[in-house]
Amino acid sequence: MTDALKRLSDEGVAIWLDDLSRKRITSGNLAELIDQQHVVGVTTNPSIFQKAISGGDGYDTQLADLAAREVTVEEAIRMITTADVRDAADILRPVFDATQGQDGRVSIEVDPRLAHNTKATIAEAKQLAWLVDRPNTLIKIPATKAGLPAITETIGRGISVNVTLIFSLERYREVMDAYIAGLEKAQAAGLDLSKIYSVASFFVSRVDTEIDKRLDALGTPEAKEARGKAALANARLAYEAYEEVFATERWAALDRAQANKQRPLWASTGVKDPAYKDTLYVDELVAPHTVNTMPEATLDATADHGQITGDTVRGTYDQARADLEAVAKLGISYDDVVQLLEDEGVEKFATSWNDLLKSTEAELKRLAPSEG
Repeated sequence: MTDALKRLSDEGVAIWLDDLSRKRITSGNLAELIDQQHVVGVTTNPSIFQKAISGGDGYDTQLADLAAREVTVEEAIRMITTADVRDAADILRPVFDATQGQDGRVSIEVDPRLAHNTKATIAEAKQLAWLVDRPNTLIKIPATKAGLPAITETIGRGISVNVTLIFSLERYREVMDAYIAGLEKAQAAGLDLSKIYSVASFFVSRVDTEIDKRLDALGTPEAKEARGKAALANARLAYEAYEEVFATERWAALDRAQANKQRPLWASTGVKDPAYKDTLYVDELVAPHTVNTMPEATLDATADHGQITGDTVRGTYDQARADLEAVAKLGISYDDVVQLLEDEGVEKFATSWNDLLKSTEAELKRLAPSEG
């Protein structure tokens, strides 16, 4: 069943799992996915942790201890989530060692409520890196305007970063610039650039969801023809931008210092529209030196019937531009769509974090020792 996943790996696409829970760790499921499904990394986000902890799988013992210590709910969440990330990082450590640090990574996100606060994001990134205390951790920082200088500062301190919630090509170029500026800062501080890694999480399916909704409202034959093309076009042009930025003389100077390129990571690759093939955002985004982080359903679908036919990104740039232009000609503003998606993305993660606070607080009360 893993032939398609092996072909994907062989094409230079690192397969990461977009999910984590205590049960997945303790049951051996994560180790099994690494061994049998070519999974070489894990990403998490507030929504994933909210689902895992509120689901109650395997957290009672730790929650009871935290309740006995009367810790705050925020501290409890940090202790629980960093424990999961630390354990997952240990399971993935052999992959990290075998790939010289490129894969075998586990991502954990800064508190999403800090997305528009640069200083607090930097402080949180440092705290998370210290708490997890594993070399194969990536600290997730959202690609908001306030997030950009936080990325530079965090990379400059030698902390590896997963930049998340990237929707626009312009913002993606700003993210790559922030990463390179961070490496230059690290180099000036005498840090070993070969130890610093980063991925840039470019979100895919949500672009189609929003643009298709607007196309459906138009209802014209031209609008129907444009459905389901914008997300792939956007991602493919992001890869073109990646090729351009990491071919500059500015980058070459860092390359000579053994710096690592920031890999594009395809995020939000679960298909939302049942009219589309469930492996669409895997089959059609195959390019070297990329990551595809998949929910388990997409991983299983790819293993079962993914069609990996080689590079499906390079050589598509002219068509990708034409596909986005077709949408623009219909009066749909690209800039409006990507800004809306960024705002919604931050808001959704903040909502999940608040839900996580509430459900964890309820669990701490439930498990609190009775008086006397």
